[in-house]
Amino acid sequence: MMIRLRDLDDCFEGVIPSIIATAAADGTPNISYLSHVVLVDDAHVAISNQFFAKTAANVRANPQASLLLVSARHGGQYKLDITWVTSRDEGLLFDRVSDQLRASSAQVGLAGIMRLKAIDIFRVNAIVGVASPVETADTLDLSSTLDLAVLRRAMNAISAQNDTEHVLGAVLDGCDDVGFSQAIVLLGDNARRLLTTVASRGYDRSGIGSEIAFDDGLIGIAAGSKRPVKINDMSRVLRMGAAIEATSDSDENRTRTIVLPSMPDAMSQIAIPLLAQGTIRGVLFVESRDRLAFTTTHETALEMIANQCALALALCEALAPEAGPEAACAAHEQHGDRAIHVIHHQYDDSVFIDNAYVIKGVAGRLLAYMLDAYINEGRSDFTNREIRLAETLRLPDIKDNLETRLLLLRRRLDEKNLPVRLIHTGRGQVRLAIDGIPAFSHTG
Repeated sequence: MMIRLRDLDDCFEGVIPSIIATAAADGTPNISYLSHVVLVDDAHVAISNQFFAKTAANVRANPQASLLLVSARHGGQYKLDITWVTSRDEGLLFDRVSDQLRASSAQVGLAGIMRLKAIDIFRVNAIVGVASPVETADTLDLSSTLDLAVLRRAMNAISAQNDTEHVLGAVLDGCDDVGFSQAIVLLGDNARRLLTTVASRGYDRSGIGSEIAFDDGLIGIAAGSKRPVKINDMSRVLRMGAAIEATSDSDENRTRTIVLPSMPDAMSQIAIPLLAQGTIRGVLFVESRDRLAFTTTHETALEMIANQCALALALCEALAPEAGPEAACAAHEQHGDRAIHVIHHQYDDSVFIDNAYVIKGVAGRLLAYMLDAYINEGRSDFTNREIRLAETLRLPDIKDNLETRLLLLRRRLDEKNLPVRLIHTGRGQVRLAIDGIPAFSHTG
């Protein structure tokens, strides 16, 4: 049976080191262990030319080499007859390998230290399975299959939604349907180069409002590079989630920082950018307790879900300001005589309600704007159109996810169980509901 490179999917995950054998011009052999071999296409592989000066010199003098790959699932071995073709220090393939190296380095606490110098590309002339003295599993049944009908239903469900909240729910449902119950959707703020959690599933804490910078860790690198990044065996890297202590409400009040949801025993992680017409709208982050959870098939399915999510969010954003008035939902406001203390810190736009930290940044500025209108003008209903036109809000570009920011604010208020709530009353319309009498102050 002919072995194809695509059949050796899990050999390229960097779980078990590969071995490359080269020879100098005079025939002197050299063997090096490789942490990663990259699948380029059906006929080529690449290795990072990082520390292997002897290997690099040998293939330039004698381009013929042998490469031994080892399956991370069952230990099967494959010998590849390869020929060096070229070296690259730029381009899409170089950038993809560089992203993966940066992500892996960040996970072991070496962010910014490990830099890719170049990659060497080899043509694969032949692949031979190495006979094993012990019985192994079926060596070519490597990638899990995925029922296309399941993926189709997930894609259709996302595209059928007409508001941001239901789009995000359908995305998390879709991840669950293709086999992954732990997932996070983060909104991108291109002006501040920050990502903010707006939806999550499968965690003890929702993490709504937690932030991570572009180019920081797996998630940030996916946003900054606009390319998927994954680690399929966390046993070899630092478990960042395990290093973060559970955060209490008092910690949030002190630091104004919400902790990103995490799975301490995750073995596989993948971060996929949400792209619409080349613009980064956020990141879909998925993790699993299973080792080698993300086969090429699953990665492709999650990319399709992420792309559908980005397009659906962009469409919701575009349609919301154009919507006409709709029948308002029942607000259930309770106008009691309880005093509610609200403070808006203008230097970072953070908002505290009854000494509890709520949110900061653009979402905090939105809440402060609506509270001002509620107190000074007696208004509780707002539209996206009005908010976009308010000069005092200094909103980012019109394409920058106002609908999702309002959803983030609404979910954060609900999660904190505060006497101030935001209610969705129709497309492009929200209502501020306050159970008491707010005393609102601004500080520098």
